[in-house]
Amino acid sequence: MNHLRLTKLSAVIGLTIFSSTAFAGPQNFSSARSFAMGGTGVATAHPAEAAAANPAMMAANQNDWSDDFGLILPSVNARVADEQKVVDQVDDIQSVIDRFDQQVAAFNPATDNPDNIKSTAADLRDRLVAFDQDKMRANLGLGLALSAPSQALAVGAFTNATLVTTIEGELSGQDRTLLDDIANASSAADAQTAIDAATDSNGNLNLTSKGKVLAAAKAEVGLSFARQFELQNGANLQVGVSPKYVQLKTFQYTETVSGFEDNNFDSDNNTTDKSGFNLDLGTAYTFGESQQWNLGVVARNLIPMELDSAASRPDLGEKVRTLELNPTVTAGIAHTGDFHVLTAELDLTKNKAFGFEDDTQWLALGAELDAWRYAQLRFGVRQNLASNDNNDGIEEKTQFTAGFGLNLMGVRLDLAGLYSKADVGAALELGTSF
Repeated sequence: MNHLRLTKLSAVIGLTIFSSTAFAGPQNFSSARSFAMGGTGVATAHPAEAAAANPAMMAANQNDWSDDFGLILPSVNARVADEQKVVDQVDDIQSVIDRFDQQVAAFNPATDNPDNIKSTAADLRDRLVAFDQDKMRANLGLGLALSAPSQALAVGAFTNATLVTTIEGELSGQDRTLLDDIANASSAADAQTAIDAATDSNGNLNLTSKGKVLAAAKAEVGLSFARQFELQNGANLQVGVSPKYVQLKTFQYTETVSGFEDNNFDSDNNTTDKSGFNLDLGTAYTFGESQQWNLGVVARNLIPMELDSAASRPDLGEKVRTLELNPTVTAGIAHTGDFHVLTAELDLTKNKAFGFEDDTQWLALGAELDAWRYAQLRFGVRQNLASNDNNDGIEEKTQFTAGFGLNLMGVRLDLAGLYSKADVGAALELGTSF
């Protein structure tokens, strides 16, 4: 196998992760503030981020500096889980294959010692064994929003996009046997016989081990409307709705490491898509002597949607997978003071995984310390209640988050980071509010 083939394998991984950011995955989009506070926001969202968290919050009581207009332009976040360093493994395998091809081209069984070829074959075998069932996952998100908050009638517009890409390696028993035969050859003649069985007519390795890429995407654009109702007990009830247009997309690509020269990873045969209208509904209930408590509930994607993936390579074991966009419900409670926000949030429904990843159902805690509206320090932690040892991919369990915000002359900058045993992530957001 030549250098070009695995170069294109790396290209498949890179392009799948980085070129599809115009679409959003089944996971909900998160603003940088929410990202820093453990993914919370149902009971704490500012007006500009309310469309993603809870549209009812556009009509909630807001600070003077954010109760007339809000803008996010843009908000970007990313998470990567790659404990086994899958992309690095691909590069290392590529280097070993190049070395093996060079050694085979120069090998003369009548005069040469086969030890170097045997050693390289053993090295390649061991790397492919290590690559087997290793996985990586990348989550990306991009959002834009604007809002005109009002207790009488709040109006907003938004578009957001997230993507989840998962990659898995799979070793074939045939490759292991062929490389074992070369590595264990007792003579130069036996080594040549084993090499002939493992290579094509050009002398390049003919491997059947494969790489599998699965990606799920969802993009949405819509409007948000909210209104506040004053109740007799002095509490306030906010109700919000977000009608939106949703596009789903799946990508499935499976190929042997010897077959990536076809360069067909972006063909229509690997992609499916579906579009339709959907709806989010949110409520928030504000109570307490100084309206310091807020209880929020949001139901997203009330119209179920399904999309089957392409399975263009059944000869390589590809199966049709179904991307499900089902209704989800999240509830949260928050306590707000002059210099702090404390919140807790729970997904009441489970989000089913599509690729080589974990199901998710988050229980989250978040906190924000506010210095006179000019600077904010944020922390969060969340636990995945749906994580299990029998999942088909990388587990997502406990995640820790932190971040800060700066508000200078109406311009807002928010930065956030995330860390867990499997994941690292970051978020950046620019915006304004007044």
